[in-house]
Amino acid sequence: MPMIETRDGTRLYAKSWGDGPPVVLIHGWPLSGDSWDPVSNALADAGFRAIAYDRRGFGRSDQPSGGYDYDTFADDLADVMAAMGVGDNVALVGFSMGGGEIARYMSRHGGRGVSRVALVSSVVPYMLKTDDNPDGVPQSTFDEMTDGMLEDRARFFTGFFRDFYGVGMLSRPVSDETLKLSWATAMQAGLRPTLLSAKAFATTDFRGTCPRSACRLW
Repeated sequence: MPMIETRDGTRLYAKSWGDGPPVVLIHGWPLSGDSWDPVSNALADAGFRAIAYDRRGFGRSDQPSGGYDYDTFADDLADVMAAMGVGDNVALVGFSMGGGEIARYMSRHGGRGVSRVALVSSVVPYMLKTDDNPDGVPQSTFDEMTDGMLEDRARFFTGFFRDFYGVGMLSRPVSDETLKLSWATAMQAGLRPTLLSAKAFATTDFRGTCPRSACRLW
């Protein structure tokens, strides 16, 4: 699978399965493009070309010191699309943090080449609780996450993934092996990229980029 060099020299790991109309899949925090494997496999079997890549700092991609902001993430997406040769009739699918890449790509790059998008449990339009966003997540929650990662990142993500998958809440949670796989994937990322990316999705206000009505349409 290719390593794609972005405009600032950061190399991103990407993979492409199948042939047909392209679908670019953008993963959530703190995982990698492999989290899309079941979807990518189904898309390839259904006659699509599934493209998944590891966000900078995560998975097998480079871990530069900086660039963990949505302008750069959107540029990375544009560079992946260009390197993969998909410039027309592209579907973009972003989960959680990945929805921010799509929103910023649509505004920053004019939605070039994109025919449809899907935002799955996305961070847009704005996560942080403020006076004008009273239903957001309190800053204290993000501060606790940061403290937990700085104190013991491995232990933090053990608890994080149990909560993420609803262990103890759902009658049929994921297997222990899935929990271990997600934890191991999160450990591939660097501490600095993990922290700075969390800050990006927690504090980036997409309301100007993606008004609430437009987010619903996407």
